[in-house]
Amino acid sequence: MPNPFTQSARAGHANASVRYLSAGLLVSLLVGLTACGGGSSEPSSPATPTPTAPTPTIPPVPRATHGDLRGASLGVGAHLNGAVPFPADNAWNTDISNAPTDPNSDTLIASIGLTRGLHPDFGAGLYEGAPIGIPYTVVDSSQPRVAIEFTDYGDESNPGPYPVPADAPIEGQKADGSAFGGDRHVLVIDRDANRLYEIGNAYLQNDGHWRASGGAVFHLDSNTVRPGGQPGWTSADAAGLPIFPGLVRYDEAASGSIRHALRFTVSNTRRAYVPPATHWASSNTSTHLPPMGMRVRLKAGFAIPARFSTESKAILQSMKTYGMLVADNGSNWFVSGAPDARWNNERLLKELGSVKGADFEVVRMDGLVTP
Repeated sequence: MPNPFTQSARAGHANASVRYLSAGLLVSLLVGLTACGGGSSEPSSPATPTPTAPTPTIPPVPRATHGDLRGASLGVGAHLNGAVPFPADNAWNTDISNAPTDPNSDTLIASIGLTRGLHPDFGAGLYEGAPIGIPYTVVDSSQPRVAIEFTDYGDESNPGPYPVPADAPIEGQKADGSAFGGDRHVLVIDRDANRLYEIGNAYLQNDGHWRASGGAVFHLDSNTVRPGGQPGWTSADAAGLPIFPGLVRYDEAASGSIRHALRFTVSNTRRAYVPPATHWASSNTSTHLPPMGMRVRLKAGFAIPARFSTESKAILQSMKTYGMLVADNGSNWFVSGAPDARWNNERLLKELGSVKGADFEVVRMDGLVTP
């Protein structure tokens, strides 16, 4: 069966003179329907009904605990058990449904694509041998810290050591252990310290330390998100933003409630950024293009179809309430998320793909930083 999903080509990072170029294509694309977990397309015989797997039971997400991740579970793709990174009044967690619309909204949305649909840049199974999405792992205070060797952006990185396990999942990592490229992000949450460690273009070295292009440490319990960080600094993300807080995660989506903004990519950006972003990634100064950190929201008048899955409805409602932030150069309207075996790839692609760029508007950009 032909693969119904398209490949995300990512331009990656660049600083004021387009200096942050990521390590290749983002390996985070959806697979054919055989890996979708969506069931057979052929009707079953009445005499021999096809057994169906039980729907996974997802416990309701507890009352939100903002800025305190000490109750999170441990491990790769761990459940946060209601914890939300950063305080409730942080930019990531602010209800912007009634915020003013940017006067240049129509032009900016048109530059991303009015008729192109959303694309889930996450899913179940493998694509070209790698999990689909950006993985993360949760550790506690017992996790040993190791040195981080920065190769490109040490002057814009928070120095190590970081508590990165030797077996931490790397974005794009092949299941068979073969070589791979891509952005190679590694995201680690120390739940006890309420800290998020993110590195990009990451390679584990023989002596146990990691080599990476750059990295950042974010304080999940504070609105001073990155103490010591400077305007104009990048991070493991082109916009200088943390990656993890903007990911779509299955545990949240399946609960029916995502309580934060999401992260997405666009093909062409402007040499500018708007807070909470701290870094631009283009040499183009056209005001018709989005700056890094630009927030879009699903229009209030968009009716989320009742027939959609719980997961899709939660994702779209978060886009209405909290919006999405432009975080990197990549394919237009690609929404970032974490891999999980429970995603239904076919349904995600169909439902989210039916939501077009014209259904969005830009939230007014205050504090825009330009050259």
